[in-house]
Amino acid sequence: MIKDLRPCVNYLVKGSGKPPSTCCARASALASAATSSADKKAACACIKSAAKNMKPKNDLAQALPSNCGISLPIAISPNVDCSKYGWLRTGSDVVGHMK
Repeated sequence: MIKDLRPCVNYLVKGSGKPPSTCCARASALASAATSSADKKAACACIKSAAKNMKPKNDLAQALPSNCGISLPIAISPNVDCSKYGWLRTGSDVVGHMK
């Protein structure tokens, strides 16, 4: 699952401006693929783990969804609380919903 965001790694760690189109396409696919609560929690755990390892620039990580013109319902952060993601709407502008 996290391989979907590999095109975003260089941008999130060293980039500036707009993310590459492949990054946006993969982030959009990830947002659309996680449909069940279990999928969303798994996606959150993967994103959290990857964020701990790659140490993205916080401003770029937070702006990725808006810079790609998508809604990514899980924050790209090593500190995201995945237990809060009981259900998510990928079409929402809200980052996450409480159980």
